[in-house]
Amino acid sequence: MKSNVRLSVSEAAKLFGVSTRTVRRAITNGEVSYIVVHGRYKIQFESLLKWSQTSTTVRNKRDKAGIGQFVEKWRIKNTLYSPNPDTIEE
Repeated sequence: MKSNVRLSVSEAAKLFGVSTRTVRRAITNGEVSYIVVHGRYKIQFESLLKWSQTSTTVRNKRDKAGIGQFVEKWRIKNTLYSPNPDTIEE
């Protein structure tokens, strides 16, 4: 299933801990998928994730200043509330 979540340039920059110029460069280089709505870029979230995984610099910024810094806090430590792998659909 493909994600339809799209972010503006500024939202993407904040979420991934990079500058808006870095996001615009990714657009120019064709590294992310986007559409234009009312003259503004709307970038596909899934393509931003893939882009952040291919670039070491972006990956490091994502993990230190962006959304990646919170991932460890999201992990469920109480196995009583962890999802049962047998019930998860893929």
